[in-house]
Amino acid sequence: MKKYLFLGIFSALIVACATNPITGKQNLNFVSNSELFPTSFQQYNAFLTENKVITGTADAKKVELVGSKIKAAAEKYLTSLGQSQYLKDYRWEYKLVDNKEVNAWCLPGGKIVVYSGILPVTQNESGLATVMGHEVSHALANHGAQRMSAAQLQQIGGAVLDAATSSKSSQTQAIFSQAYGMGTEVGVMLPFSRSNETEADKIGLTLMAIAGYNPDDAVTFWSRMSANSGGSGTPEFMSTHPSDATRIANLKALIPEAKATALKVGIIK
Repeated sequence: MKKYLFLGIFSALIVACATNPITGKQNLNFVSNSELFPTSFQQYNAFLTENKVITGTADAKKVELVGSKIKAAAEKYLTSLGQSQYLKDYRWEYKLVDNKEVNAWCLPGGKIVVYSGILPVTQNESGLATVMGHEVSHALANHGAQRMSAAQLQQIGGAVLDAATSSKSSQTQAIFSQAYGMGTEVGVMLPFSRSNETEADKIGLTLMAIAGYNPDDAVTFWSRMSANSGGSGTPEFMSTHPSDATRIANLKALIPEAKATALKVGIIK
């Protein structure tokens, strides 16, 4: 029975690997866009209904402007990669929401929310393009679907462990279960989330460069973010995000490639 369970999981992993056109990488993905997008759109509409959307102000118009530029940049970038059809099911929206939290996000399918609390940190279009380019990149790279798939795999692994230790005492089963939970979280899930963040930073730099913004401004923005947060007390290996110092160092290393890619696409001078 255990043998067939392991074989079933192995087969599922092979089938679930898909190549993302914007990263060129094969990633674990149990969830297709056709399954994910309708739920994403429903959640977005529900969120907008339950929260105060700011419209007609200079800030709201800036969110719309930067969002439209990032959208156009994504379309141009995907076209340059020969993947113009990749965004056909996207339904782009960019909304400014009245919320003091320093945050922004993008649901699968191009549904973007910027919280008003982040605007004092973004300060200008380039800062906002850094944020929106990063969040859109999570959607383009299918990070949401990947995280859902990884969580499903983590649950399957737990079930396999339970089956493998079923003949052991309840105390031994509890020890194995706790060790598995901590091991997969610190050793797999958190690094996976940090790698997603770094990948989104890389794609985001390219998008903002193609959109006509200077990617050097991303370093300035993240420096402001670091000063605003006062530094995190959470060790990097226990965090879903890279530390501010690591992120800024990565950005500086990635900027030349982003500029070169934008030049190839033919958008910036």
